[in-house]
Amino acid sequence: MCPNRCVFSVIKKYSNQSAAVKYLTQQRGGVCYETPSWRERVYPVVQVTSTRLFKRTNSFSDLACKLNICDSVCLVVSEEPNLPNAFVKLYYILQEMKPANTVNGVPVLHSAKDGCKPKKFTPDEVLVPNPSFKENQGTKRKRKTLPLKVEERIEKVKDEKEDKDIQPGSLSIYELERLENIRQNQVFLSSIKLLEAKQDLKPENTQRGLKRQNNKVAWTEILPPRTKSLRIQKKEAERLPLPPEPHRIYYEVERFERARKPEGPISMEPINMEEDSSLPPELLKLWTEVLIKEEKEELGLGEYRSTLKSMALSEIGGVAKVVKSRIFSVAFHPCSSHLLMAAGDKLGGVGLWNLDSDMGDEGVLLFEPHVQPVACMAFSRSHPTDLLTLSYDGTLRSTDVEKAVFDEVYRIKDGLRTFDFLSHDCSTLVTGDWYGDVAIVDRRTPGTSHESLHSLDTKTVRCVHVHPVQKQYIMVAENSIVSIYDARCLKVSSREPVSQLYGHSKSISSAYFSPGTGNRVVTTCLDNNIRIYDTSELTSRAPLLTSIQQNLYTGRWLSKLQATWDPKRDDCFVVGSMQRPRRVQVFHESGQLQHSFQDPEMTTVLSVTAFHPTRNALLGGNASGRLYVFTD
Repeated sequence: MCPNRCVFSVIKKYSNQSAAVKYLTQQRGGVCYETPSWRERVYPVVQVTSTRLFKRTNSFSDLACKLNICDSVCLVVSEEPNLPNAFVKLYYILQEMKPANTVNGVPVLHSAKDGCKPKKFTPDEVLVPNPSFKENQGTKRKRKTLPLKVEERIEKVKDEKEDKDIQPGSLSIYELERLENIRQNQVFLSSIKLLEAKQDLKPENTQRGLKRQNNKVAWTEILPPRTKSLRIQKKEAERLPLPPEPHRIYYEVERFERARKPEGPISMEPINMEEDSSLPPELLKLWTEVLIKEEKEELGLGEYRSTLKSMALSEIGGVAKVVKSRIFSVAFHPCSSHLLMAAGDKLGGVGLWNLDSDMGDEGVLLFEPHVQPVACMAFSRSHPTDLLTLSYDGTLRSTDVEKAVFDEVYRIKDGLRTFDFLSHDCSTLVTGDWYGDVAIVDRRTPGTSHESLHSLDTKTVRCVHVHPVQKQYIMVAENSIVSIYDARCLKVSSREPVSQLYGHSKSISSAYFSPGTGNRVVTTCLDNNIRIYDTSELTSRAPLLTSIQQNLYTGRWLSKLQATWDPKRDDCFVVGSMQRPRRVQVFHESGQLQHSFQDPEMTTVLSVTAFHPTRNALLGGNASGRLYVFTD
């Protein structure tokens, strides 16, 4: 900054504002004072016009000093209410003026910090300060570079302004330059076809399974006019009797009675096939495939880990939306030629997915045999063509593909929770409900009622499972204790458990015998522990072998995590995980982690998992109705 500080002021001898403005503009300059000390320097600049009065900072004087025109400084009388427009006008007027001090035609800037040494500018650019001093006070001022030779661009913008029929004076030169830059950018983007390339780069939808349907209809509800209150009408209030206190039960029976499907068989018609509702012949052929039992030697633990590492999510077709809502249960069809999977969701839907087929929606068929969550499903081990599904609505149905119907096996008012096969031929079942009752159902007898009903001391039954070898033993997961009962002794007088599994401090989600011998039991508890018990000898208190700490808190929007055994082994089980990145983990009964299934495409929690009974395949379902399949 030069020692002779440039100060713009209005000549005081003129009392009339317009006369002062006229004088300053005719003289093409202001008054330059030499202040004796820096304290007497005047920074604000008052600019007077015939229409308005507003305050300037010292930006004009800074610009004047940088251009070395202290001897003849022009005070611009701006009619622009916007500060940037007025600043640009000042810039162009100062460009037309001839600098007072130059060295070889280059403007020289004097700086007090350098002892008034000349500071040179390049002729192509000049530094213009930020017009807002208050915003940048206390910080280093940023400056932008502007080209000096802009006359051709200004003329071009003015010509285009006339072509566009814009009234002169409506836009400033600054705004015209901005519009010109926008137009040039649009021309450049259209020349390189950037917008078209963006549309071409959009990935194609590779989602398999059910398509999203938008059946929403826009409508406006016309409400009746509001009536005046009795107080405004000056009438006495009506005395209404108080409603009776509601009798709370776990489930409303009337709601289930109104919503449930009718009794008897239900036709097996896919709801996702509008044109042809009949079952495809490919499904019937696969469903009734003759199973060939092959005896394979059990792999060692090292070979088993190598097999798990070879399994991966298929890049094309490994994920499909099978049902509409959250998945509660999954199952593999035992056929070995193809991978046929079933899933039950929260709305009572049952979806079938053939991985290597295009039937239905890319291999997916969706049915609705229930109206409430399908909590449990399983294929019959003696008749693989029989898929049994159990729902909260109190119905247990069997899938008969040959007749294309869902037969009704068992029916109560409401609250069924779990079931398992009680006999080797799968003709007898055991079910558990939310009220702590265990029922024995024989499918060979006519009707849909139970053979016997046994009420336990527990409030609810979370899970029932039958010993794979000694079918008379039934394991029941109660509130915080797992009890093993003898089905032959389930009477009112003697229903003492044969053995009990202690150590759980919260509710138990599941409890399963090991598939081969039943010598181990794995339990999943909400106290964030997976426990393995020794049940080789059914003593009154089964010993605890291993406890694995795992985050099992899923909240209300996810299905509960359940540890399930690999049907091909008696010592390894699989369970979902809440860890990030999302994964599915396989553990040994000793608590050692064998393998974690991860994939970039797996971004959600797979709460429900199951292994294929004969092939190297793993199935997982999430809360949006999608199935993930890991195969070798």
